[in-house]
Amino acid sequence: MTDTRVEKLAQILVDHSTWVGANDRILIEATTAAEPLVRALYIKILERGGYPHLLLNFPDEDEVFFAHAENSQLDFTPTFTMLAYETFEGRIRIKSETNTRALSQVKPSRQARRSKALEPILKTQMQRGADESFRWVTTIYPTEAYAMEAEMGLQEYADYVYCACHTDENTPDPLAYWLGVKKEQERIIHLFEGKDQVVLRGPTVDLKLSIKGRTFKNACGINNMPDGEIYTGPVENSVNGWVHFTYPAIYHGRIVEGIELTFENGKVVKAKAQKNEELLLELLKSDEGAKYVGEFAIGTNFEITRITKQILLDEKIGGSFHMALGRGYPETGSQNKSAIHWDMICDLRKESEISVDGDVVYRNGEFVG
Repeated sequence: MTDTRVEKLAQILVDHSTWVGANDRILIEATTAAEPLVRALYIKILERGGYPHLLLNFPDEDEVFFAHAENSQLDFTPTFTMLAYETFEGRIRIKSETNTRALSQVKPSRQARRSKALEPILKTQMQRGADESFRWVTTIYPTEAYAMEAEMGLQEYADYVYCACHTDENTPDPLAYWLGVKKEQERIIHLFEGKDQVVLRGPTVDLKLSIKGRTFKNACGINNMPDGEIYTGPVENSVNGWVHFTYPAIYHGRIVEGIELTFENGKVVKAKAQKNEELLLELLKSDEGAKYVGEFAIGTNFEITRITKQILLDEKIGGSFHMALGRGYPETGSQNKSAIHWDMICDLRKESEISVDGDVVYRNGEFVG
């Protein structure tokens, strides 16, 4: 019997996130481990008159690829994926790894090289997403690998994920819930609209940045599920100060812990990490844009309370902010371009505040305006 929470999640992804209609071509990306959700999506897209296209990976496909790929293959942009991103009306990606550490021994230089080959896909996703010709969403399906990373049992982890998505029994109408999130976050965004200087201060952060002329976006289940954040692209040369990111940052299954970055005029001028510093430094060399911030965001989902080592969940932690090095979202006004978009999270729930043009709008994990 299908888990009703899976059915609810499929409904959100089809009717809210990608609003599938007649004749829409929708790419479904997943591993075979997510078969129950893939099946539910396939049926719902057909019911809406769309055309589902499956792009399924076997569970250890990435591991096999990096073990055997020559440089020319690392540099190759996948044909079918690129075609779908350029021409389809939408895509639904389901994170569903069965081994989150599969790439731990892959050389950072090979991962960075592969990222460059995939950059055209990321660029197309962001450009077409900005003009709404391509409706894309990324979600997660609970696997044993994710549960182990989160130090939870599988059922406990599944309950945590579906609660964060509000597809559990405590939310009778998930679509109505996420529309309510949209309305509340519109109020929060008003605190930043038309403003310039943002200052973040706390035990692990002392940063200044400008949002002048930039647009804050309302993340309410359209591009991510679970969701819950507001985000923008800061003025590229405006970030100054330092931040010690509270939580581990994950890149293609590799964990980098204790990242501390120092910025001058927008650029990372000093970077260190307690674990896997080599990967951090290698990715910063990907291109010039990798040294600048493409996204600044504040998490608002208070059902997400702890680190799970899955960025899709962790960046939404209520009471945190995150920044992404690399490519920014064009719809925010960001002009930063890069082969990477790497999110890093910092907790703000203790002795921390955010001020906007001198007015405190956020203190110890909560908005006060």
